[in-house]
Amino acid sequence: MTGYGRGEAAGDDLTVTVELRAVNNRYLDCTVKMPRAYIFAENRLKEAVQNRVGRGKVDLFVNVAHAAGDDMAVTVNEPLALAYMDALAKLHTLDPQSHIGSAAARRDYSVADLARFPDVLTVEKKEADPEAVKALLLQALNAALDDFDAMREREGARLAEDILGRAETISTLTGQVEARAPVLAEAYRNRLYAKLQEVLGSTQIDEGRILTEVAIYADKVAVDEETVRLRSHLSQLHQMLEQGGAVGRKLDFLIQEFNREANTIGSKCNDTDLARVVVDIKAEIEKIREQVQNLE
Repeated sequence: MTGYGRGEAAGDDLTVTVELRAVNNRYLDCTVKMPRAYIFAENRLKEAVQNRVGRGKVDLFVNVAHAAGDDMAVTVNEPLALAYMDALAKLHTLDPQSHIGSAAARRDYSVADLARFPDVLTVEKKEADPEAVKALLLQALNAALDDFDAMREREGARLAEDILGRAETISTLTGQVEARAPVLAEAYRNRLYAKLQEVLGSTQIDEGRILTEVAIYADKVAVDEETVRLRSHLSQLHQMLEQGGAVGRKLDFLIQEFNREANTIGSKCNDTDLARVVVDIKAEIEKIREQVQNLE
């Protein structure tokens, strides 16, 4: 789920750049950071991310750059300009030195002078076409998502290789459990027989009772069902990784089953050597669990 992507799209008068960054998260959490003027497209961008990303903490960074001056418009307030012109003409009639000609003939002010008056010229941002801007944003986002997916595919292949390697280690360790578990019953029988001989001395020992006790003990420490299920989980793990797609959530649940079988084996086997093997199995399962958090 971790990754980075960048995309760019250009229109007639603006260029859109979208950067996408994602880190691990149990669910999808998308945050968009963009200029306030284009906030109308935020929900559409989030929908596009949701269609391509299953889970993760995703941050989108949107930048919109206009060509120099293309995002601004200058307008003339004609009624106000005309009112200023009439006021200036009236000022001429109030000049005591001016008695020749009409007021219109004395208009010796320039356009530049008129433009300096307040509110004659107004500079405003052009109204952008929402649909055109939205199309450019989505074009840049899709390019960023393509880049993001390519990075995740490379990372996913590496993670899958690591997980499969650890699964092979678990399979080998499970084989050691399967080989060691039957020996435990025979070792218990020998210990029980030696203990009874020590306690009873030359008294005849009931072989039938010893066999019954050994059978009960063997049933208590039998881990055949657990090892069979563990191998079944390993097979399912291989299948999920081979089929590809968004398997992270399924693997989360599968790893919980791995842990359940390993814990049961550990609780049944009262043997130091076997306990070490179980610890190694659980260590590999934990490493797989950590890697699975990086998969979608």
